[in-house]
Amino acid sequence: MPSDYYTSGKEYPVLYLLHGARGYETAWIRSGEVYHTADSLWQNGLARECIIVMPNVNQYNNDKDYDGGRFKDAYESILEVDGVVESAFVHDVVNVVDSLYRTLPDKKHRAVAGLSVGGYQSIFMGANYPDVFGYIGAFSPYMWSIGWPHRYRRQFYHGLHGKLETEFRDPPYGYYLYAGKKDIMRSMTEGYHRYLQRKGYPHTYHLYSGGHDWKNGGWIDELKDMMQKIF
Repeated sequence: MPSDYYTSGKEYPVLYLLHGARGYETAWIRSGEVYHTADSLWQNGLARECIIVMPNVNQYNNDKDYDGGRFKDAYESILEVDGVVESAFVHDVVNVVDSLYRTLPDKKHRAVAGLSVGGYQSIFMGANYPDVFGYIGAFSPYMWSIGWPHRYRRQFYHGLHGKLETEFRDPPYGYYLYAGKKDIMRSMTEGYHRYLQRKGYPHTYHLYSGGHDWKNGGWIDELKDMMQKIF
């Protein structure tokens, strides 16, 4: 939250920041240095102040799962990316945030970004809701087909090429792909980058020095770069 939110009366853009497998809503706080990154950029005039929303986008299937938003290991998290949470995201998260906070509630002032599985989810958030999100960021996106079969999965994660064609008829204001030189998802990210290039879809691709991790040219630096470009 910008430091002057409660005194300025201003409306703000919103960045939705998604975690990866093994993560939940505090991942960007515990490991991603999001407070330090945002405050430093804002204080130095390098990025526009915005509201940052870090939701839990794991799928919880019963009361035992949901209790305390329990930790899920990577394998379990990946298999449960089934489109249920993602399909409800605009209604249950975006609309609620707009109703509770002083946001600028339009495509030009909304961004969604995530790491690994969260990057995959962010790509499809933009593709499924092209009128909602104007900026898309995918940090080392986990691009393999994942998740148990589910009717919401078929709806949300089906037909990416056609959805991208619709999305880029009125292109996002910014579309950012990131990977590390030692990243296990580098080849997948570069493959997606080449596809966007062939189609003539405007985007940027940044290769960092690190791997599939937070530091040393990883997701912290990628977030820092993206925040200086959006809004």
